[in-house]
Amino acid sequence: MPVSRRALVAAAVCLVLPLSACGSGGDDGGSTDASGKVEGDITFQTWNLRANFKPYFEGLIADFEKKYPGTEVKWVDQPAEGYADKISADAAGGTLPDVVNVSPDLVAPLAKAGLALDLDKAAGQYRKEYLEGAWASHRIPGMTGTYAFPWYLNTGPLFYNKSLFEKAGLDPDQPPKTYDELFSDALQIAKNSDGEVSTLANVPTIEDFGRYGVPLMNPAGTAFAFNDAKGVELLTKYKQLYDAKALDPQALTATPESSGKKFLTEAVAMNPGSALDLGNFKKQAPNLYKNIGITDQITSTGHVNMYVMGVMVNAQTKRKPAAVAFAHYVTDAAHQMSFAKQVAIFPSTAGSLDDPYFTKEDGTDETRVRVAAAKSLKSAVNYTPVLFSEQMKTALRNEVAKALQGKESPKEALDNAVKACDTLLRQQG
Repeated sequence: MPVSRRALVAAAVCLVLPLSACGSGGDDGGSTDASGKVEGDITFQTWNLRANFKPYFEGLIADFEKKYPGTEVKWVDQPAEGYADKISADAAGGTLPDVVNVSPDLVAPLAKAGLALDLDKAAGQYRKEYLEGAWASHRIPGMTGTYAFPWYLNTGPLFYNKSLFEKAGLDPDQPPKTYDELFSDALQIAKNSDGEVSTLANVPTIEDFGRYGVPLMNPAGTAFAFNDAKGVELLTKYKQLYDAKALDPQALTATPESSGKKFLTEAVAMNPGSALDLGNFKKQAPNLYKNIGITDQITSTGHVNMYVMGVMVNAQTKRKPAAVAFAHYVTDAAHQMSFAKQVAIFPSTAGSLDDPYFTKEDGTDETRVRVAAAKSLKSAVNYTPVLFSEQMKTALRNEVAKALQGKESPKEALDNAVKACDTLLRQQG
């Protein structure tokens, strides 16, 4: 998928497959045995990566084919728009590629349909090569196994506008470190700007509830649980911000892109982002860039949120040894490291984040963000539940909007959201 500002935020998209869906003409009834000679033709599908990274992937494929004579990898790149629908159609029609670029939520229905290879069984010897949290990100509640190799990760800091903090009477060098400090500062900025400057531009999402320490699902992964007292507490705080215009009035319809523009025009005091943003600030908003502050994600759990991409092997592929070998090759430490140096993403392989590229400061803000993000990723969590579909995100967003507008209490809104998401969960299979 496109690697851009908050790119992995938008990665998760709903996908529902019939349990009877079948893959591309398997010859072994879904066996997890990937031993045997690495040979034959396989198809590798990526998610909107050709435009910016064609030479990288062509080189990677050529090197793989050289390492394994007798193999041939056909590379197919799909546009970001409609990617989930394309996978769904291929899965239902038996034309799913051998190796597929996925996000964890895309893996879930494929695994349930018997189309994603269990790598704990087929490639368990590689597990120790990856960060524990990254390997676990493609596990499905209610199922045993891991259904994709972890690929690249992303996370980022909170950016804040020092000038807006200072104008509100706050210390520009002491950004909020806790939720209490965040909410207090936001109310002060709104009050002292007569409601002209909001601190936040987005309503709380499922990952925000996770960062706040709200249990998102029951331990068995069979029902949602974010309507507990702590979840209600967070939404109540956001309601207070919304009423005071400390949460941007347009947050109900905001996207990461529109929120970013608000931050660029200095109408919003804080915004999440990544190292890629700093270059944009320098070009598009030099005045903001002069006043940019960089601080850590706020979390009650001690673990920041991470977004993860994966590479799945079609369980029904006729070329299982080659497909597994190639999926591992794409995601091994050497290739993840070379990819990370081309774009602001992070490897999911164990030890890679200890490389000087991710640990050594050189005085630039870009490096500072990269080093801080790499450090936080070692213990980061993918808070978005694997089973949380796009429809569920919409249900939660709609109920959050009702609470912020005063149409429902925070408790009623979250009860309704959980009820809707549990219904959708049962429909998944």
